[in-house]
Order: sequence, then structure tokens, then C-alpha cells
Amino acid sequence: MATTPAQRRLAEALDVLKKLQDGGRTAVKSSDLTRLRRESLVSNGFLRLIVKGWYMPSRPGEDTGDSTPWYAAMRDFIHGYCDERFGDRWHVSAAYSLLLHAGTTISPRQVVIHSPLGKNGLLKLPDDCSILDYKAKDFPAAVKIQTVDGVKALILPLALIRVPEAFFVTYAQDAQIALHQLRDASELNRELLEGGHSTVAGRLAGALRASGRKELADDVLATMRAAGFVVNETNPFNVAPPSLQFTRAQSPYVLRMRLMWQAMRETVFACFPPEPGIPADIDKYMEIVEENYQTDAYHSLSIEGYRVTAELIRKVATGNWNPDDNASDAEAKNAMAAHGYWLAHNEVKATIRGILTGANPGAAFRLDHASWYRNLFSPNVDAGFLKPADLAGYRADKVFIRNASHVPPSQEAVRDMMPELCDLLEAESSSAVRAVLGHFLFVYIHPYFDGNGRLGRFLMNTMLASGGYPWTVIRIELRADYMAALESASSRGEIKPFAEFIAKSMNAH
Repeated sequence: MATTPAQRRLAEALDVLKKLQDGGRTAVKSSDLTRLRRESLVSNGFLRLIVKGWYMPSRPGEDTGDSTPWYAAMRDFIHGYCDERFGDRWHVSAAYSLLLHAGTTISPRQVVIHSPLGKNGLLKLPDDCSILDYKAKDFPAAVKIQTVDGVKALILPLALIRVPEAFFVTYAQDAQIALHQLRDASELNRELLEGGHSTVAGRLAGALRASGRKELADDVLATMRAAGFVVNETNPFNVAPPSLQFTRAQSPYVLRMRLMWQAMRETVFACFPPEPGIPADIDKYMEIVEENYQTDAYHSLSIEGYRVTAELIRKVATGNWNPDDNASDAEAKNAMAAHGYWLAHNEVKATIRGILTGANPGAAFRLDHASWYRNLFSPNVDAGFLKPADLAGYRADKVFIRNASHVPPSQEAVRDMMPELCDLLEAESSSAVRAVLGHFLFVYIHPYFDGNGRLGRFLMNTMLASGGYPWTVIRIELRADYMAALESASSRGEIKPFAEFIAKSMNAH
């Protein structure tokens, strides 16, 4: 099939865009592309405007109100835009710095930038977000600024000192996680002494003690008092932070998971009826699970990614890309997805049977979930839609959830978080809590490039089965409620809507 000049130009533009994305870019400057290539990408829906001179990759045909491309590009845009305006003389606020150190997956609607070159101006951004550039008079030395998740932030000790006291009330969980990132009190003491921060020292000593870090609290008080400062310890938390089982610095993502589990489990527990218990007739229970297969498979959802692929470039370059007529590709992929779901479902049934005959639910999930994933996608490998390497295991790059302000943690964080999820499941006594928090945290982590929703629901039903609850189908007509409840838990820490949704869905069967 002959190609038109417009198709060849689009293919060339997609090739450039792919190279930018492969290099880690999620926000694109006008100067990264020639005018003709940029216009081709914009007119075909592969780029959307952020602000003048900056674009975000998008997908053709998606709703312009879809916020996913923006949250995928946001941090890269902040870094690139601020570097362009301020060079290396900028950093985000102390509050956002602490959130970054605490491993936040949520970006604030307004990002405050401190720079000697700031003009106290407001830049409006997509999804009602904005940047406020604040003219900083007391700008820290370069060694006191570090890049965290692509954003220039204050080093942890300085951020703790500069953050307002209200942060410990508004962001109590993040504050506790940040305090647990301190390996010792040395750098914190140095910053406190250099600035003469006696009041702040008392507040941080109280916060450290409330968070279970007594040795560091005592160190701060003793050091400041030895230097002649009068320090009165105060506790800035209005509610006592939950106790953690360790005192040394650990992954902020692991800390967050433990704190969320502790904070959410009683809410979940209260939403469910008592456990039926292990069924006396396991074979009958498994027969009922099998009877639900077709309904469950029909209602299964998939989550899409946001990357330009070599295959897409090839199709456009050869004139075979037609977004209005790709029914054959879609039909083949749907067939492979259905086959994979059936294979994975059989693996899940084997896991459930093992649990009902005595295996620890968390330990069983730890051993088996990789097999669930491989079976879910092996037909796509056989059909050539995926490479064999795609079955290797956890993702090796970033992923994003459609229309969610929660951005799943980095691929490095996944390696810490998945073992922790298994530990939490293994230690939890309530099957309802295992089901709801297991599903929620699995999707929160998003350990795989694709299929996280399907695998999360497999996990949910496996844990429900461990207490004798029935297999529960999340119906397609309730998708909006389901996604909204997950987003509420991920972005605002509100688990009750999700727990109630799952309990209601279970009772509907």
C-alpha cells in the first residue's frame, strides 16, 4: 500500500516521540520536534498542549478531559519547565519536598517553586493544577537540594525544619514516614544548630518520640541543649501515630503500606458480615466457583498503557494504521485475553483449593501470583502480540492509571512493596481485610505493565475464599463506582467506599 507524505511525516514524528519516551521523557518541548512533526502529532492526537512551548503525549481519540496524560507528564514537565526558567536555582516547597521523601504517589494541585529568579507568578496547568513561583530570599546551598523522583527538593533534614507545624496534622502519615527516613540525627542536628532553631527542635523531638524514634528525639534535645539552646519538647501530631515495628530507616513505600494497613483494617472489618469459615464440602465450593467463571470473565476489565510502540510506527509508516478500522486486531487480542483469563482462572482455582486444605493465604499468593500473571498473558506471547520477555515478571518501567491522580510507584519500589504485601497478607487474620486491602494495595502498586485489575480481583476472590465468602464479580455496569472507590482509597486514603462496594457486590450474589 502506497503511503502519503502526511503518513510518512507522522511515522517519522512518532519515531522521534518514541525515542524521547524511551529516554525517560514524559513531557515534550516544542524545540524537541520540528514544526511539521509537532503539528502532525498534535493533529493526529498523539500530543496535547500543556502550556505554550510544552506538550504531553496522549492517545488518539481519548477524551480531552482525560487527566491520565497530564499526571504521567506532570513531574517531568515541572523539572523541564523550571530548569528552563531558573536553571539549577530552584526547588519545590518544604511540604512537597517532604511528601516526595515520603514516597507520595499524589502530586499537589498547586506546586510552589522557590527560586531567587521567581516573580510570585501563577502558571495555570491542566486539571486545575498550577505552579506558583515564589521569589526566595534565603536560597539554600546546592548541597542542600537533591532530585527526588525527577523534582528538585530540599534535603530531608532541611525540609523537616522548614515545613510548617500544620503539616504534622494535615499530612500525619507522610510526616511519620519522612521521620523514619532519618538514619540518625547528625544532619538534622547540624541544620538545627546552624539556624538556631530551638522551637523547631522541640517540635521535631516531640514528633520523633511520637513516631517511636526515642533515641533520635533524645539526641536532638541533648545536642541543642549542649550548645546552650533552651528547648521545650512539644508533640505536633494531634492524633498519636500508629506504632511501627522497627526504628531504622526503611523504604518509604514499605512504611506507607504498613501504616495504611493499620489505619484501614478496622474500617474494612466493620463493613463485612462474619466469615462463613472454610466450607465443609470443598469440592462443592469449587464447583460454585467454576459456575461463576463465564460471568466473571465477561465482566473482567483491562487497564491500558501510554507508550508509542515500534509496531505502531511500522503500521503508520506502511500505511496500515487506521484508528477507525482496526477490528481484526481488536478481535484477535480479545480472543487472546479470553484464553489467558481462562488459563489464569484455573491457576487461581488451584491456589484456592490449596488454601482451603490448609495453606496460609498470603504464603499461597506469594508462591502462585507469578504463575497467574504468566498464564494470563502467555496466549498473547504465542500470538505474537507480546514478546516472551514480557512474561519475565514485575514491570521494568513506569505505568499510569487512567484518570487517576495516583501515579503508581517506580519499578524499583515495586521490588520492596510486593514482598511487603505478601507479608501483610500472611500476617492478617481477617479474610475480608485480606481481600479488600490486598486488592487495593495490589492495584496501588501496579506491579505489572498490564492485567493489574484482573489480577487484583483474582487476589480479592482468593482471599474471600480463604474465609468461605463467595466468589464475587465486579460488574461492568458498576465500573464507574468501582474505579471511583479505588481512586478515593489511593488518592485520599479513604478505604470505606471501596470496602462497602466490595461487601455490597459480594452480598448481591
